[in-house]
Amino acid sequence: MALERSDVEKIAHLARLGLREADLSSTLEALNRILGLADQMQAVDTQGIAPLAHPLEASQRLRIDRVTEHNQRDAYQAIAPAVDSGLYLVPKVIE
Repeated sequence: MALERSDVEKIAHLARLGLREADLSSTLEALNRILGLADQMQAVDTQGIAPLAHPLEASQRLRIDRVTEHNQRDAYQAIAPAVDSGLYLVPKVIE
């Protein structure tokens, strides 16, 4: 699929890009090269190849889920300006 100059102008308008006249031809060539590469990749026969979630068949090491810090909520709330039932109270900012 090859784009034409009018296609690039439409794309630039939809994307709200301000392309100068001097840049239209180079942009057209670059987009056509990108689409050509996509066509080449589509032409590759991938029958019988299983899809991969990741190119390396590696499993992620997970750490043990355990508590590493002590609960310090009371100490933090002791220095807060306003607290009620374990919740921080803040001024209303939205009417």
